[in-house]
Amino acid sequence: MKSLGIIAGNGLYPLLLAQEARKQGVNRIVVVAFDGETKPEIQSLVDEVEWMRVGQLGKMISYFEKKKILEVMMAGQIAPSNLFQLRPDIKALVLLAKLKERNAESIFGAIADELEKKKMKLLPATTYLEGFLAVEGHFAGPSLKRSQQSDLEFGFRIAKEMSRLDIGQTVVVKKGTVLAVEAFEGTDATIRRGGGLGKGGAIMVKVSKPNQDFRFDVPVIGVRTLEMAHESGVSVVAYEAKKTLLLEKNLLHDRAQQYKISMVAL
Repeated sequence: MKSLGIIAGNGLYPLLLAQEARKQGVNRIVVVAFDGETKPEIQSLVDEVEWMRVGQLGKMISYFEKKKILEVMMAGQIAPSNLFQLRPDIKALVLLAKLKERNAESIFGAIADELEKKKMKLLPATTYLEGFLAVEGHFAGPSLKRSQQSDLEFGFRIAKEMSRLDIGQTVVVKKGTVLAVEAFEGTDATIRRGGGLGKGGAIMVKVSKPNQDFRFDVPVIGVRTLEMAHESGVSVVAYEAKKTLLLEKNLLHDRAQQYKISMVAL
């Protein structure tokens, strides 16, 4: 019997993963869910759920070990504000104390190492979701104008450099000017800030890091991203082909048409 453990953050991503894993032959799905983050609907899609607070690393590993889970996936983010409010248990404190840099890559990489010490493998976050990876080219919405294409190429270069420096993976640009760069606040806040400064017609670009570890970090575009773009006056949502998950693709396409937002994979 094939089993899978899911470390479930917020949004629809963990729900979609559970559904797709089940379709592809995973018989037993065991989930660690976080108070105030994970959608309660996860309970109806999986076999077992353990709710805990963010930061209980020891409890999480012990739970998977007790359930004899050998393969684990991370799905969904944790709100940045909650990361500052976490109360780490002793195991998490020891792990954090060993890190020279405390960013997502170093922290999650250390968690992956802790799982592997217990013979648990952390699978790529795209496992079971390969059909949701973006295909290069225009996906939905109006065709790009020449000026938008130029801004897109400019935004892609800037976003790649920002991601290389581990600052953020999303930028908002307009007419060759950088309006917003993602940092700790996350993608939604970046779109809101950049779109507001652009006063309509801004372009958002989201990319992967040059050496992205897809076990715990994969760019995701969902309906929420489009709604935020629509509210903020962003007219183009661009992302990296083959390295970005498009959640609810049919609904994304319909909303992009409705909002007249161009969606394109670079």
